[in-house]
Amino acid sequence: MEVILDKKDAGDWIYRGEGAANLVLGYSGSTPSFTGKVMRLQKAPVNGSKSMNSPTALTVHERLLWKDTEDIVATSNKELACQLFVKHIMSPLLGSTYVDSGMRVSASKEFLESVEKNIISQRPASRVDAAKVDTECDSVLLMSDHSLFPRGTHEVEPCISVEIKPKCGFLPSSKFIDEGNAIKRSITRFQMHQALKLHQGEVSEYSDYNPLDMFSGSKDRIHKAIRDLFSTPQNNFRVFLNGSQIFGGLGGGADSTNFVTRGKFEDALKCVIQGGDGLRTMSFLQLVAETVHNSGVLDQLLEVQKLDNLDIDGAIHAYYDIVSEPCMVCRAFGKEKLSQKYLSLHSISLDESLKIVKDFLIAATAKDCSLMISFRPRKDGNTGSPYNNLYLESSNQFFDYKVNFIDLDLKQLKKMEEYYELDKKIVTYYNRMVETEERQKKNTSTMALRTAN
Repeated sequence: MEVILDKKDAGDWIYRGEGAANLVLGYSGSTPSFTGKVMRLQKAPVNGSKSMNSPTALTVHERLLWKDTEDIVATSNKELACQLFVKHIMSPLLGSTYVDSGMRVSASKEFLESVEKNIISQRPASRVDAAKVDTECDSVLLMSDHSLFPRGTHEVEPCISVEIKPKCGFLPSSKFIDEGNAIKRSITRFQMHQALKLHQGEVSEYSDYNPLDMFSGSKDRIHKAIRDLFSTPQNNFRVFLNGSQIFGGLGGGADSTNFVTRGKFEDALKCVIQGGDGLRTMSFLQLVAETVHNSGVLDQLLEVQKLDNLDIDGAIHAYYDIVSEPCMVCRAFGKEKLSQKYLSLHSISLDESLKIVKDFLIAATAKDCSLMISFRPRKDGNTGSPYNNLYLESSNQFFDYKVNFIDLDLKQLKKMEEYYELDKKIVTYYNRMVETEERQKKNTSTMALRTAN
């Protein structure tokens, strides 16, 4: 018998967090089939009736793009296409051990409307103003709650989990990068994006986090990356204790970690990490860093990210050929600036253009996904656990751990133009920030010389 979530079920689902396109709810009820699950709900813009990911067929050009994956092309439902994308594309690339494609469950409009009312007070104001629960959907996505271990043995052991958005872990070297964007070859996208986010008020201060540290393979640099994320979590670092969030922002990011926040987090770790006051947080961050290093899970993620080998400056040309439209980028360059290297991209076959854009969109998913790592203390002498384990010297403890990739969303083809425009804006604001800093330094030096004279 098919399960249909109805209005009476809404009270069992509690707000966990959200991104630009989806809300995440955790289950607090007693129905066995939902225990240990999280629900992903699609969002719709407040100022329009059209869903962010409306449940319609893929566009003609998207069907062409994913023609090698019959299940994705065959479905007339975009929500299902997203799930099949995770199952057939991302899971084989990242490893089925680390990827959960989930299952769809039918949901009534009354259920979705009730959930919307129940969680609205817990959502960040900026998210509420921008989007609401898409009540036109007829199903939701259920997935295992990767902030917990499956129920069974060790149920009494506490579980602590960290959710990390590692972002893009390499510097592009494509010959198609416009000379005006050359800074992209030496500064990471994440670091440059901070300038734009500061300007737009999305973050309150610049983060020291550098994705190149996280993906370096060096234990010391990974440890630095984890410490930097902890110091300025924004929306890139969250911690859960037994499935409940104890650190980081919900849906709108978090400011820098102050003394009070550090103290509360240190206290919360008492049931998991052994050690005196002031030492547990350091041990936890070390545990996370050593697990990232030892698991090697980011190596595979980096390989998938590097499917984008032309950068958006190159891929955008292939996009215009796929949709059979005049290339707006070439038009903007004008005849004098238009290079032969860009014209060469418009001379390749359609199949080559499709591969370039498909690889770019898969890489975009890999650059934007999250990594969930869950830990539980392993009792002395327990060797029967099916999970990997790690010894943390600073606390003299063994921990079971498991790793999963989440938020592996299918990127829409029509977003290509938005990606290109955003990329230009990011570079512009970063260059502007650098110019301002250099001008301020010069003025300071000039004033110091005048004072000295």
